[in-house]
Amino acid sequence: MVIAAFDPGKNVGYALVDEDRRLLDSRVMPLSAIQRFVVPEGATLIMGDGTGSYAVRDILLRRNLHVERVDERGTSLEGRNLYFRDHPPGLPWRLLPSGLWWPPRTIDDYAAYAIALRYLDGR
Repeated sequence: MVIAAFDPGKNVGYALVDEDRRLLDSRVMPLSAIQRFVVPEGATLIMGDGTGSYAVRDILLRRNLHVERVDERGTSLEGRNLYFRDHPPGLPWRLLPSGLWWPPRTIDDYAAYAIALRYLDGR
């Protein structure tokens, strides 16, 4: 089983996650890229239910792709924690409390990863 998760918003985060919770692929893209984005065949599509979710859902439905909505409350913070798990900060950032760490890029893909993990936890 493979999960293709989307975090809707100004930027759309995407994460491809296997049933062992491994992040296989991820990216951040503009909403317009969803129209031509190649979704892996056989993947279960899920997306967060927050801001921008109807626009992403509508694009996927027009492409005849079924997508399940998942509660995304708190996934931005969870995504931030997942990002720093995979990319630990160097000095001097490591000396500061983790709440003060700031990712050097947008992490919408890691928010999508958090949505996928939440979906897997709820199965």
